[in-house]
Amino acid sequence: MIRLAIVDDNTFLQKTIQDKLAFFDEVSVKFKAMNGLELLEKLEKNHNLDLILMDIEMPKMNGIEATEIIKNRYPQIKIIMLTVFDNDENIFHSIKAGADGYLLKEINPQELYNAIKETLNGGAIMTPSIALKTLKLFRNPAAFEDLPNKEEYNLTAREIEVLEQLSKGLKYNTIAENLFLSVGTIRKHVENIYTKLQVHNKLEAIQKAKSNKLI
Repeated sequence: MIRLAIVDDNTFLQKTIQDKLAFFDEVSVKFKAMNGLELLEKLEKNHNLDLILMDIEMPKMNGIEATEIIKNRYPQIKIIMLTVFDNDENIFHSIKAGADGYLLKEINPQELYNAIKETLNGGAIMTPSIALKTLKLFRNPAAFEDLPNKEEYNLTAREIEVLEQLSKGLKYNTIAENLFLSVGTIRKHVENIYTKLQVHNKLEAIQKAKSNKLI
């Protein structure tokens, strides 16, 4: 029997995950929690669990903070982050906190079950998009030494993508082809980047992005 807990502040998503697991007799959902604090309270009463499916964005205590505490107190419990977004910072902080896997909530029941089994057998599970991002993080760990700057300038993932391409000396039409966008859209993204970074040309934008670890 695989004993699980589901942690998510959205009761509908809790039920969706539970419904996916209902196909497998071997899986038993022992309890659910709405945030990290509630999870810790329930674990104090009963930590006889094999694995926790953990959301990240939650009130009172988020999934990353909860993961770090649980991994210190109950290192035998496996934790898979199960989230809607494959956000770079969240992946990085989840891995640092000790998460055993990182999946997107859109995963189908069989894949979720397989991921749980593999995690309990000592594997580390990630959906392909997450695995790609993780490789990128490890290739360029310096970019995450000073994470707050990424939020400070509030660049979108697409704008950072355009900046990365610009930094490699690519022309607008090539960037447009690479990202399957129109040249006009690329120009608009570049305008937004200049405004957000408070710069006036491509060279300044690239220098500022690099010095602030945005690319």
